[in-house]
Amino acid sequence: MTEQEAQGEAIVGRYVMWSVGSGFIPFPLVDLAAVSGIQLRMLSKEAELYGVPFSGARAKGLVAALLGSVVPSTLAYGSIGSIFKAIPLVGTLAGVATLPAFYGASTYALGKVFLRHFASGGNLLDFDPEQSKAYFKEKLEEGKQIVTRDRSKGIDKATPATT
Repeated sequence: MTEQEAQGEAIVGRYVMWSVGSGFIPFPLVDLAAVSGIQLRMLSKEAELYGVPFSGARAKGLVAALLGSVVPSTLAYGSIGSIFKAIPLVGTLAGVATLPAFYGASTYALGKVFLRHFASGGNLLDFDPEQSKAYFKEKLEEGKQIVTRDRSKGIDKATPATT
């Protein structure tokens, strides 16, 4: 693994931890805003690592297109789960039990997709969400396993041992 790849993995790991943490925010929709901001910040750091110009507006659109094309029901679940937190006690507990893993896994998958794209010489203007769907799905499943495994022992590195 090159130094640049190692730095990219460290960026993903750091922002996955922050995304998991945002799932514990007890206020409806505030958690969604937090994870969205975390994901955009991660992408800006990845772009910086690879010398790719970054546009927050462009990145938002690409993230929405990628997530929307791959996990519409899961994305809806994330929104509903956040809103569900508005129900006193029960809603907050249910949201806190499920949303951290979803937020962490989706951040992991996004990070991996964009690292691969930037490493291959791509930028935000030539990113095609449709072409990345299969890889995103694969990394989303990997991210779910990593986040739930690491969450049980405290997340210290949200990357697979074999990567």
